Order: sequence, then structure tokens, then C-alpha cells
Amino acid sequence: LGRGVYGVAGGLRFAAGMEGAGGGGFPSIETFAEVAEAGVSSPQFTSLCTWLVSELRALCPLEEDVSPACGPEDVETFQIEMSGLLGELRCPYPSLTTGDVTARLRTPENCLQLLYFLSSELLAARLQARKRPPSPEQKNRSKEAVRELQLICQALGMPEADPGCPVPQLMADIEAKISGLLSTLPPEHMAPLMKSILTSEQWKALEKIHGVLLAEYQFRRCMMITRFDVTVKSFHWSERAKDRGAAMSKAFQPLRKSLQGDSQVTLAHLLAARENISCIIKTSSGSSRDKTSCAINKVLMTGSVPDRGGRPNEIEPPMPTWEKRREGGGDGGGHRRWGKKGKKKK
Repeated sequence: LGRGVYGVAGGLRFAAGMEGAGGGGFPSIETFAEVAEAGVSSPQFTSLCTWLVSELRALCPLEEDVSPACGPEDVETFQIEMSGLLGELRCPYPSLTTGDVTARLRTPENCLQLLYFLSSELLAARLQARKRPPSPEQKNRSKEAVRELQLICQALGMPEADPGCPVPQLMADIEAKISGLLSTLPPEHMAPLMKSILTSEQWKALEKIHGVLLAEYQFRRCMMITRFDVTVKSFHWSERAKDRGAAMSKAFQPLRKSLQGDSQVTLAHLLAARENISCIIKTSSGSSRDKTSCAINKVLMTGSVPDRGGRPNEIEPPMPTWEKRREGGGDGGGHRRWGKKGKKKK
């Protein structure tokens, strides 16, 4: 992608310029030189190459991939994978594409040239990505991010964010506001529930778990909403409810529309959860009943409660009755019919 635009020195200068302009974590010139001097057997070199390739794959549809070398035994595999990637990118440098695969990165100069080539390809891909029109999915994500920032400002009592305000400035203002509010609270008052620092692989696993739980919760919620709809419809069957059907629907429909089948819980709620959310409170406790009690809970049945029966051990089994053999058929014996024993005629 960047073969005809950036040479070795040009890619280096552009990398430095992008870093100075806020390129977002791009390695410096000194870092490239130090890592290349360590050579292909260095974990820092293979890790940096893997990071450049992963960033490039996020912007370009590449088939080849490169995994970092965890030890000396993985260096040869790394060089073979890098050779396939350079072939797919049509690398113009013979020192990186010809000769023995395991001998191409023996010198620090070739290692540095590889870093320059990957960085120039990545920077060119980032420039091309900026020129592309945003996809509908990206637009939806941008709208969602703006809505979340507006909700944050509203919750903190801040004025509504100016659309032209840079995002770093807005985040700095939010951080300053939160720091000011936290300074007025006692220590450990807002301690987070999740204190562990997760790796990228753990976050991916956590996202999969969240997806499974989300599908299970959605299924259960839809089932409960369906039961609720059926229960409400049963109230319309009585003769008395026929005259009040319109009033019942008018009172019920606004509440029903507020019940959504999809869950709105995201991983952001996990990060925002505090330690007090892990405290389990019984639904029958006094603090809970203060908010859930209503007039219908105070209706008590006076007197003894009638026994409705229904216990299997108290039900008498049916007794067989005998009938005479019918004409034109039969199996030579009486025909038994199981049922309740009738009373004898007097």
C-alpha cells in the first residue's frame, strides 16, 4: 500500500511526525533502532512486529498473520509467517523477500528495514481509512458515544457538551469534575466492585460470557412478558370487564410498552459497579418492603382457610365395574370397565 509513497527514510520521518501530532501510541525512532539492534531473537522485536501487523490487519483485509515468538524455538516460525505476509504486501525490498527465509533478518539493518516497511504500510493504511466515508455501523457507534457523553455531563451537572469541542478536552473536563466530586467523599466510599486488570484475551472471554448471559436473560424476560400478556388478557373474559375493556387497555398499554425484551446491560455497567452492589438484601426485609408494599398486601383472610384438597395420597383409586357380555362379540369373559363405583339401586 505504501510502497510507492514511502521509502525507508520517508517512512521513518512520517512515523516521527505522526507521533508528534498525536498519532496514538506509535513507536518512536529511538525505539525502532533499539529493537532492531536486539535482532529477530529478541521478544521485543517480534512483539513490535506483531503489533504493527495486528494494527495493519484491522485496516486491511489481509490473509496472512504473524504471531510473536515466545522462545528461541518459535523464531523460525515467526520468520516463515513474516515471509508470507511480506509476499502478500508485495514488499519491494529484495533483502526481505529473497534468499533463505531464516537468514533474512540476521542483521540489524534488515530488521530496521522491516520495521520501517511495516510502519509505512500502517501509516498509509491509516491515511486511507481517514478518507473513507464512515459506515452505518460506525455512524451508529459515534451517535451512541455522543449520547453516552451527554448522559455523563447531565449526571455530573455539567452544561451540555459543545458539538465542536474536541473529545480529549471534554474527557479532561469530565475527569476534573469527577475528581472534584470524589474529593468530597470519605475514602473507599465509591470503591469499584471490579478491581482486577484484565488482559485483552480476558476481555474477549468476558464479552462472550456476557453474550451468553444476555441471550439467556432475553429468553427468560420474553417468557415472563408473554405470561404477563396472557394473564392480563384473562381479565377481559369476564362479563363485567367487557364494559371496561377500553379503560383497562388505556391503563395497561403505557406500562406494557415500557417493558422491553432486550437487555440494556453492557460491560460498561460492570466497570461502573461499586462494592455496595454486591450486598444481598432479602426481598422481605424492612428496607425492601418500604418500597414494595402497597394496599393489596394488607388484605388478610379472616377465619380459617378452607381446605381445597388435592393431595395425591388422599384420593381414592377408581374401582372396576363389571358388565355383561354383549351379543356378537367378546373375548369369552366379562368386560371390565374402570371408573367410579356407582351406587346400588334399591
